[in-house]
Amino acid sequence: MTAQVRVHADLAFSLTEPAGGETTGTLTADGTEVRIRVDSLDSVATQQLPGLEQVRPLAKSIAEQGLTLVLEGPDGPIISLGAVAPARAQRLLTGSRHIRLGKLGVLAPLLKSARRSRSRGQSLLPPETPWPPMPTVQRRIVRRITTTHHTRGSGRPRLIFVQDSSSWNGQVPREFNLAAERVTIGSGASCDLKLSGLDELHAEILHNEADEYVLVRHGEVTGSFGPSGSAVLRTGARLQMGPWRLAYFREEFADHGRPFGGRSGGEFAYQRPQIDPRTGAIERDGSTGVS
Repeated sequence: MTAQVRVHADLAFSLTEPAGGETTGTLTADGTEVRIRVDSLDSVATQQLPGLEQVRPLAKSIAEQGLTLVLEGPDGPIISLGAVAPARAQRLLTGSRHIRLGKLGVLAPLLKSARRSRSRGQSLLPPETPWPPMPTVQRRIVRRITTTHHTRGSGRPRLIFVQDSSSWNGQVPREFNLAAERVTIGSGASCDLKLSGLDELHAEILHNEADEYVLVRHGEVTGSFGPSGSAVLRTGARLQMGPWRLAYFREEFADHGRPFGGRSGGEFAYQRPQIDPRTGAIERDGSTGVS
């Protein structure tokens, strides 16, 4: 049976904190409701708030006496303990039917304090998200496709002369930087990369408007792309031209790939065409050549 205790009080108080802060207020009661009102929350907000595991037994004990204890600030009630009737959502939040929280606007200063607190216990105040699992179950979130496209020509695009382990002499492999917009490869004297044993103009690599490096074949070039036509080069692509074997490399932050920053491949080795958000152009799978 709930005890019926009645309280009558009308007091003013002033509390001086060890750090120098001061809290003033009043304590009034006339029957079963006791109200403690503080004139400012500044000092209260700097204190470490008690955890729910500490407040629940107190709230239950007050309720057993038939009393209600209300703590309020200048803008209204902060929390009520004891013989209260909280909403169902608050009961789920606090784990008690003897705790009723005030309005969020009144709790805001204490919420900030609670987030700064390093207390290991559960906070007396509700979390920022009323229902924490919501971001997990709320799956219909549309996010804009991003891109790792970097500045034009960045990522040091280059050809590396491939050597077998049996013939490698321990020296760093020879490299040729693709610094020009058009690089010609062949045995001709006018070629940018002159290699004996090839046609006079065997192949060329073009730097196109989409900041891609495209292989254009004039002689036979085999490797990790289609058997004929032009092909967009991706990091790791192999090029076999006569007796020469080369590999194309570009730092991955600038090697566009698919989708926007990755290498060609995945999605069962076929990637559906998609729109480049920068230009509106349709980008196709790198293995199918240039669209």
